[in-house]
Amino acid sequence: MNNIQNIIRKKSEELFDKIKKVREHLHANPELSYQEYETMEYVFQYLTQLGIDCQKGIGGTGVIGTIRNEKHTENTLAIALRADLDALPIIEQNDVPYKSKKEGVMHACGHDVHTSILLGAAEIINDLKEELPYPVKLIFQPGEEKNPGGASLMIRDGVLENPKVKEIYALHVFPSMPVGKVGFKEGLYMASCDEIYITIHGKGGHGATPHECIDPILIGANIITNLQHIVSRKCDPKIPCVLSFGHFEALGATNIIPEKAILKGTFRTMNENWREKALLLIEKNAKGIIESMGGKAEIEISRGYPYLENHPETTRKLKQKAIQTLGQEKVEDLPIRLTSEDFSFYSQEVPVCFFRLGVRNEEKGIIHGVHHPKFDIDASALKIGMQMMSLSVFEL
Repeated sequence: MNNIQNIIRKKSEELFDKIKKVREHLHANPELSYQEYETMEYVFQYLTQLGIDCQKGIGGTGVIGTIRNEKHTENTLAIALRADLDALPIIEQNDVPYKSKKEGVMHACGHDVHTSILLGAAEIINDLKEELPYPVKLIFQPGEEKNPGGASLMIRDGVLENPKVKEIYALHVFPSMPVGKVGFKEGLYMASCDEIYITIHGKGGHGATPHECIDPILIGANIITNLQHIVSRKCDPKIPCVLSFGHFEALGATNIIPEKAILKGTFRTMNENWREKALLLIEKNAKGIIESMGGKAEIEISRGYPYLENHPETTRKLKQKAIQTLGQEKVEDLPIRLTSEDFSFYSQEVPVCFFRLGVRNEEKGIIHGVHHPKFDIDASALKIGMQMMSLSVFEL
């Protein structure tokens, strides 16, 4: 382990209590996507007190900070580090001192962890800025949890320019991985994500006289089953792909056929050409089924995030640093997954590495996944997170 690694490890230990309190403050004061006004101010003031040049209001409620040393000119390429600010509309069920103070809003996806880690890493990097090979751009973005994705808004507002970003890193909590470990995946890692909204207008009536009705429930059932052939028979089996409907609403009764039914679903894949083709097929087939059964269709497809592809060399570089710092046994290879992340927008523009941070501790009962009302972390993961994010910007 070289001197920079030793210094970073030592500083992460020294900062731990401070960053743990930062995380607990953020966790207790969550804000929904694109409403992160207090969080934006908190991050801005934290960076300002460190003497880091920063701007707020980027992408709406985002913050950008830049750390340079005297060797860096305005035209020097930069390395970027990203965290997300928003929380979820979930009622927290944890009984902890830092439980959410806002009923129905919770940091159940770990964005409070990501933000506090990046603030800690910013402090470490700023202390070592004379050792930086490139300027470091700190990206605190809004709205990861909601279309169109805060990353797309930050890119629109020029986050990858002035200085131009050459590569970008981000981490995400991983509740299925024990604390102390990190995970990496080169190449394709996460899927695109689009939302499907289908409203079926039928003709309601008595359940005993279905021949006088146009049953939107029956139509909806046909849509759900028939659209699966798009995945099973139209998609190249080598392309990861899933179509799921998680909402089927039809407010009738035991003997009442309702006027309408509403379906909501998600389509995910890892190939942009197939994505375009499949969305057209979903809309065409759903409309055809509805009209063939006598109903009228309203179909909206909300375009979400593209697939996320980790740059092999960029990912390999940080993985090697992780092995050197944590040990081979603490670094895992990850499989692809059909979940999605708006960090994918950055991966379409520059080389990226999106890696996982273990936060699980079964002995402490910290076992719940993200988006669960009892999600929490083993706080010692903050140290590992600070180390990895800090190491990503230095040459060893």
